[in-house]
Amino acid sequence: MKKSTFKTLLVAFLAISMFLVGCSSKTNQNSDDEKDPVVKEETPAKDTLVYGRGGDSVSLDPISTTEGETFKVTENIFETLVSFGEQDTTINPGLAESWTVTDDGLNYEFKLRQGVKFHDGTEFNADAVVFNFNRWMNGNEEQFPYYTMFGGYKADEGHVIQEVTAVDANTVKFVLKRPQAPFLKNLAMSPFAISSPAAIEKQGEAYRANPVGTGPFKFVEWKENDTITLEKNADYWQAGLPKLNKVIFRVIPENTARLNALVSGEIDVMDGLNNSDEATVLANENLQVLERPSMNVGYIGLTNTRKPFDNKLVRQAINHAIDKQSIIDAFYGGTAQPAINPMPPAISGYNDAIEPYPYDLEKAKALLAEAGYADGFTMDLWAMPVARPYMPEAMKVAEVIQASLAEIGVTANIQSVDWATYLDQAKNGEYDAFMLGWTGDNGDADNFLYTLLDKDSIGSNNSAMYSSDELHDILIQAQTEVDEDARNELYKKAQEIIHEDAPWVPLVHSIPLLAAGKDVVNYKPHPTGSESLINVEFAK
Repeated sequence: MKKSTFKTLLVAFLAISMFLVGCSSKTNQNSDDEKDPVVKEETPAKDTLVYGRGGDSVSLDPISTTEGETFKVTENIFETLVSFGEQDTTINPGLAESWTVTDDGLNYEFKLRQGVKFHDGTEFNADAVVFNFNRWMNGNEEQFPYYTMFGGYKADEGHVIQEVTAVDANTVKFVLKRPQAPFLKNLAMSPFAISSPAAIEKQGEAYRANPVGTGPFKFVEWKENDTITLEKNADYWQAGLPKLNKVIFRVIPENTARLNALVSGEIDVMDGLNNSDEATVLANENLQVLERPSMNVGYIGLTNTRKPFDNKLVRQAINHAIDKQSIIDAFYGGTAQPAINPMPPAISGYNDAIEPYPYDLEKAKALLAEAGYADGFTMDLWAMPVARPYMPEAMKVAEVIQASLAEIGVTANIQSVDWATYLDQAKNGEYDAFMLGWTGDNGDADNFLYTLLDKDSIGSNNSAMYSSDELHDILIQAQTEVDEDARNELYKKAQEIIHEDAPWVPLVHSIPLLAAGKDVVNYKPHPTGSESLINVEFAK
């Protein structure tokens, strides 16, 4: 090839290359007023809620415990025949679409939802309901402590339910021996959720850690004292629900540590917000404070079968020795209410004519002297190892009580143990005095007075071992009475008896606080402390 020809071709090649480079530059870098839009990758929608709580569950079979941390979880795995309102204890349809009651209050017939399945794929039907109730009524206090809400067990004289039968596949009938005014409210309580019969028969004792219900979330995994993981029930009978894909319940014992985890984004919701930390949360634009409707009581139980608390005068002295208002000012931000009776004022039948035991150290000393303990005595005071809605800082409250008792010559040695053991030993009457509390399950006076202080409830929720035949007769009459005004008068009389006998020191009715990320929406705290997360989601 001649040099002239080569040069001509080279120039032409370079010209074409420059033109192509120029074209290429134009496609990737337009002029300032003609820029291509930047394509951003969309962040996946957040669909896992991490719930920080103070203690672990003790079982995931809801009928096998009376403990609130269990119900926080099981409320989302299981469902009951009837259900409470979103933030109250009105009765609404649940697994039963409708029901009828005879005029004498002895026969209840429930029409069940059709097409509902348990998480293991088996059918929910009338036979499943009968199976569950037969299982419970043929058990005992050790197995199914909450079933005492129905007057004991099948062999007990006071047992309310005569029989439960399947009329057909979608109809179940309850026949009662006597009317029970709070019967429907009892059925709505978390412990009486319906389990899969097939799963119970397959798992046996292991069912406590392998729950199978019909609820919006299915159980996945339990790492004890760490996390419990639930996932969305894709076959749930309510279309479009739940809105979350996964829920993780995480144990963080200390309230302050839980708040730190919320601030750092490790968790999305926390219960047990200290009143002293409320301002910190409100000042954080990424967080919100949630208030639980109050329906609780925090108390010091005095085990009536242990000396010296078998003496009423000693129990009354302890009531006079504790400055409730100072405790409320120090640990509840001054927002709680000093407790006078074992049930909160919001419950129908509350006796507001009863005068509180005044804080009076001299009166307390005089009562001790009259009881034969002029020089005082030594006792153990057991403090809860976990924060509870009615007592967010139990150990600090115990220290204040310890100092107060020292003023009247009583030496209180503070003790504690893990939560499951604490509940078990308190229930068995092994403690001199213990700190506990109660969040109402159904909004009825029966759920406080009968559940916590009737002799039928010794071995379940009456950890003070208090027994009064007079009280028992009144409470059974109140259960049977269907006239609301007459029931209320009976409960007022019951509170007078309890106040005089002083089996407890009622301490406080709190307004529990929770905190959550600002992006958590549709979270509605329930007064029972066991809310469904079915409608909760994250802001888009």
